[in-house]
Amino acid sequence: MSKYIFVVGGVMSGVGKGTACASIGKILQSKGLRVTALKIDPYINVDAGTMNPVEHGEVFVTDDGDETDQDIGTYERFLDTTINSTNYMTTGRVYQAVIERERNLEYGGKCVEVVPHVPEEIIRRIKLASKNAKADVTLIEVGGTVGEYQNILFLEAARMMKLAAPKDVLFVLVSYLPIPGNLGEMKTKPTQYASRTLNSAGIQADIIIARAEQPIDEPRRKKLAWSCGVHEKDIISAPDVDSIYKVPLDFERQHLADRILEKFGMKAREKKNMAQWQKMVRTGDSAKRTVRIGVIGKYFSTGDFVLSDVYLSVIEALKHAAWFHKHKPELLWLNSEAYEKNPALLKELDDLDGVVIPGGFGSRGVEGKIAAIQYVRTHKIPYLGLCYGMQLAVVEFARHVAGMKDANTAEIKPDVITPVIHILPGQEKIVAAKKYGGTLRLGACPCVLHPKSRARAAYGRRVISERHRHRYEVNNKYRALFEKKGMLVAGVSPDNQLVEIIELPNHPFFVGVQFHPEFKSRPTKPHPLFREFMAAAIRSR
Repeated sequence: MSKYIFVVGGVMSGVGKGTACASIGKILQSKGLRVTALKIDPYINVDAGTMNPVEHGEVFVTDDGDETDQDIGTYERFLDTTINSTNYMTTGRVYQAVIERERNLEYGGKCVEVVPHVPEEIIRRIKLASKNAKADVTLIEVGGTVGEYQNILFLEAARMMKLAAPKDVLFVLVSYLPIPGNLGEMKTKPTQYASRTLNSAGIQADIIIARAEQPIDEPRRKKLAWSCGVHEKDIISAPDVDSIYKVPLDFERQHLADRILEKFGMKAREKKNMAQWQKMVRTGDSAKRTVRIGVIGKYFSTGDFVLSDVYLSVIEALKHAAWFHKHKPELLWLNSEAYEKNPALLKELDDLDGVVIPGGFGSRGVEGKIAAIQYVRTHKIPYLGLCYGMQLAVVEFARHVAGMKDANTAEIKPDVITPVIHILPGQEKIVAAKKYGGTLRLGACPCVLHPKSRARAAYGRRVISERHRHRYEVNNKYRALFEKKGMLVAGVSPDNQLVEIIELPNHPFFVGVQFHPEFKSRPTKPHPLFREFMAAAIRSR
């Protein structure tokens, strides 16, 4: 039977539950255990696909086409595994399933109530994910923080699982210990309150991960242990680090995996060292040469702050590729709207070694992105366009190379005379019916590569599989003209109907892809396209 570890948050969100969950999984893998991880989000949305990225951060897409929270991506990168839709849960998804079951008389005419039926559905989903993964240990991250009204039913499900099998369930509290600047002292009281709030849900933390700017010292470790009913050895220090990939190594130094195995009454099946992981971290630390990459987007700003999590997988994929080439990535967040207001700012792209335009939706900032694409194309700056970044590269090429001055995407101008990007067949009816949630072209799809393309050389094989999230596609009506003007259609769907990759052969590196390669990059195995883009960026210096 699988063992279960619930990871919950204390004091405030955003302190690294996802990273902690993935890191625990990583060190348990090093003990020879099969591990999987789930994310529970307490919002009513059925999935993350309909939410504004500034509101929620990146939408991560699984192989089987689920639009999930970015933490699923963190699990995949750390555990080097493919995680499917069974490992993602929301309040909306749970309630939807309970109501559908009631409508189908699957409760046998009972009065269906919030408790116990909703927690039972949560437990069913957790155990299904664990069974599908054949996991020895299943990690479950509960979004938000303890004490939030939205979390109550998920905590109740966890309590019920602990009650049914006390030796098979552990609770990890990831809590923040602030160091107020005017005091200069690490304060444990907020975490004490978080622990007691967890107690009020009928749950006792087995391990506390003490997140703070600095390592926790012995006096505060003792205070937390005493006040929260946790052994001192189970207070794990988690200070800020300059790379999240150092967290598993920090946990391993504190013997966290051994403590977990001891509590479960388990033994390591084999001891796999983390040499490859350690080498990756050392390479990132020791890199002396820098490569400057501009990421041009429009979702960065949230008030006075920058929300780079919107493009989290892109950022991580760029890091993986830079470290592979023994370089330190310097990433610059560039707002495309600024280029619309002041085109002279495009000159700043001359100082970059490469430019990436990631996915997106809508008209805001689009003309700024097109102007930037024209600049990097004509100034021979390496370019990688992802999803919308590919579509806008096609628009730019149509306007300025193929002579189609009014070319545009029908997504932002439905009545455009020259729709070089148009809606996918079958999507018109979906949009007309306003069925937006979960109806994009989603998940893994095969792609056939052109034998003389950069993509074929990068991947080293003829057919690949990549994850998609889009509703619009290159219009085949103009495909022959584009090829005549020098564009290489480097990848297509097996039926040759959908353009998946475009390249400009007479450019140091100009590649646009309709899919999202960033979702499949791993710290020790950078994605082939990011790897080759980074190589071109380094050569361009």
